[in-house]
Amino acid sequence: MNKYKNKKKKQLFSALKKKLFKAKDERADLLNHLREAQSEGIISLDALMMIEGVFQVSEMRVRDIMVPRSHMVVVQEDLTVEEMLDIVANSGHSRFPVVDESLDNVVGILLAKDLTHYNDEKSRASFELKDILRSAVFVPESKRLNVLLKDFRESRNHMAMVIDEYSGVAGLVTIEDVLEQIVGEIDDEHDAADITNIRRSGYQRYAVRGLTPLEEFNQYFNANLTHDKFDTIAGLVTYELGHLPERGEEISIGKFNFKIISANSRRIVAMQVSLPDENDTEINADTNDTISTDRE
Repeated sequence: MNKYKNKKKKQLFSALKKKLFKAKDERADLLNHLREAQSEGIISLDALMMIEGVFQVSEMRVRDIMVPRSHMVVVQEDLTVEEMLDIVANSGHSRFPVVDESLDNVVGILLAKDLTHYNDEKSRASFELKDILRSAVFVPESKRLNVLLKDFRESRNHMAMVIDEYSGVAGLVTIEDVLEQIVGEIDDEHDAADITNIRRSGYQRYAVRGLTPLEEFNQYFNANLTHDKFDTIAGLVTYELGHLPERGEEISIGKFNFKIISANSRRIVAMQVSLPDENDTEINADTNDTISTDRE
């Protein structure tokens, strides 16, 4: 058995060595080799998922994972230390864009740890925001995630502001957001209390957690997606596809296009939901899609 396994391992790595130097269109063939290796116990499922995540990151762009501006927690530059500390305590974040009047005018990044030096009346009397403000980094929505990750590593930045085609702030992205596409969702002590199942990530585009109840999905989009066996949007999408989907797979259900952003061996973790290029109000008013459970 060990002799067979060693032979298969040599064949695998020989195939990988050849595939890695060939054209991009053979990526699927390479992944098939890796999946075969996982099924034979040569590599672990976690390793396979991370490798697939690396490939996925090279195809995704910042707009696919950014936190939209409507969900950003920012600090106004004219606030007092006490007011800034309140925002830090209530949000649980460690980095905050600092803005001047408009969200489009980001003057820098504030680190929560830098405020800890101002913990008494004496130190607060000498507080100057410019003394602790970090420079803000700006990236376009279209930037590829693998390039962004490299930039984060080289510059040692953990957050970047995302700008749209008109140079306005469209949202923000962190190094954690990128890493989650490779290793899966990274929960911290604040996530359980601050989970948003649906958030807008661009024009007619939304990030949706797989565990979002169908009732919540329908209420948000004024839709009527139903199924008598599944009560989550992931369950419905999996049923319509007919198999547990992989990252990058897409399916249209009614007026919605679903793209799998993150999935594991048991379930869909996150999806990107896109709507037709129409006015938001018109779509929400007209969306009334009922999914039949009869597929015979």
